[in-house]
Amino acid sequence: MKEECAAEGPKNVPHEVTKDFMDIFDVITLFGGLAMFLYGMRLMGNGLKESSSGTLKKALEKVTRTPFTAFLMGVCMTAVIQSSTATIVITAGLVGAGIIGLRNSLGIVIGANVGTTVTGQIIRLLDLNSSGTSFLEFFKPSTLAPLALIIGVFAIMNSKLKISEKTAQIIIGFGILFSGLLNMTDAVSALTETGIIDQLFTAMGDNPLIGYLVGAGVAFVLQSSSATIGILQAFSTSGQMTFGEIYAVLVGIYLGDCVTTAIVCNIGAKADAKRVGLVNILFNLSETVLILIGVTVAHSFGLLDSIWNATIHSGGIANTNTVFNLTCAIFLLPMLGVYEKISKKLVKDDPEEATTAHLEKLDALNPVFFSTPALAFNACYEVLLEMFQLARKNVMRSFELVSAYDEEKAQKVDRDEKLIDLMADKVNNYLIQISAHITAKNHIEIMNHYYTAIGEFEHLGDKATNIREIAEEMNLTMSYVKKIISHGVAQIKEYIVKNV
Repeated sequence: MKEECAAEGPKNVPHEVTKDFMDIFDVITLFGGLAMFLYGMRLMGNGLKESSSGTLKKALEKVTRTPFTAFLMGVCMTAVIQSSTATIVITAGLVGAGIIGLRNSLGIVIGANVGTTVTGQIIRLLDLNSSGTSFLEFFKPSTLAPLALIIGVFAIMNSKLKISEKTAQIIIGFGILFSGLLNMTDAVSALTETGIIDQLFTAMGDNPLIGYLVGAGVAFVLQSSSATIGILQAFSTSGQMTFGEIYAVLVGIYLGDCVTTAIVCNIGAKADAKRVGLVNILFNLSETVLILIGVTVAHSFGLLDSIWNATIHSGGIANTNTVFNLTCAIFLLPMLGVYEKISKKLVKDDPEEATTAHLEKLDALNPVFFSTPALAFNACYEVLLEMFQLARKNVMRSFELVSAYDEEKAQKVDRDEKLIDLMADKVNNYLIQISAHITAKNHIEIMNHYYTAIGEFEHLGDKATNIREIAEEMNLTMSYVKKIISHGVAQIKEYIVKNV
């Protein structure tokens, strides 16, 4: 009797209602896995960026002399920090600061679009089939995820280990990323039985435009092409996806991600920095056209018949993504000059201002560096160094005025003192904004030292002004004394002439 009741399920509860609740729980599991995946990617990416940002700046400065080396640099750096947006935004900031030129930066932009495909190649480990081999079993996500979490947490809790906190953060982020990915794949497997996944991708297969818009929309919302493609790879475990259904989604993802990047590059940026973001859009639009035309032509000639309706899995999506980006990069890299000309026509030059070389240092205080504190602090350091040099020069000028007063030199002292005050205000405000983005102890110590330096350099500049004022008073006094002496001598001469 109990067995019959158990087989029938809960009393008075329709089978359809139970099935609907199961669907809801599966969706919750899916989005919970997505949340873990995104957080893991953010955690791992932030750790990589903060630990390598100094190296990134030096590398971008040195290896951007030719389009090809700049392209390789974009590929390598994006593969390391796991974010094409971060690479392009940092590049835009360096261009705005005048560290690298616009033309040299464009190769990095194209390389970043190729480098971001590395994340998909890592996620393809989902396809790994150990077939009972213990060595391959070790590299499966179901093994790597808990292992990474164990190592990362143990490293943080055990201070005796020679592993930095940022390295432990990267390892934990890697573990959380794969844990979320596994949760998503489990939820997708359950949802596959309901037919929802089949209906979704059938609709996209019938209309590539829908797939294109879905890819662009999701990438724009998540602000990450890697995360969006990771979700697509998780859905591929349902066994319901084909190349003909997903190629348009991939192309849409490229556009959605680059729009977000362009928006960030435009925030408080100079003209050349805005052009970097625009070139990223132009490249992805060109890539879209190239892929859609290429796939359409190849399919019409029957070249893709063997894979068009064949089931595609995580590895196939990763490979397709890499091939699409790499092929387009090869074809479009020679067009960098064209992209540069178009960007200069669409984005007008900044209005010319009567600024000095000292003021140009302030352009490096760009909000795009907030995600990489090492670069932001380096920009502050450059301005502080300029402040010190101006203050030192002003003190030397002021002492020279004491011995030989010169009005033109005195005006230079006043002019540079205004520059020092302006720099102090700019750096001070920039550090206040940085403080909301840092948590590391060494970064907080650097910020406190910079605050002290600002006060000292500003005080030094004020002392130079005080000496200049004393020199001016001495000059006025000496002029007055000279006039009195001159007047007295004249009267004595006049008296001698009259009476002798």
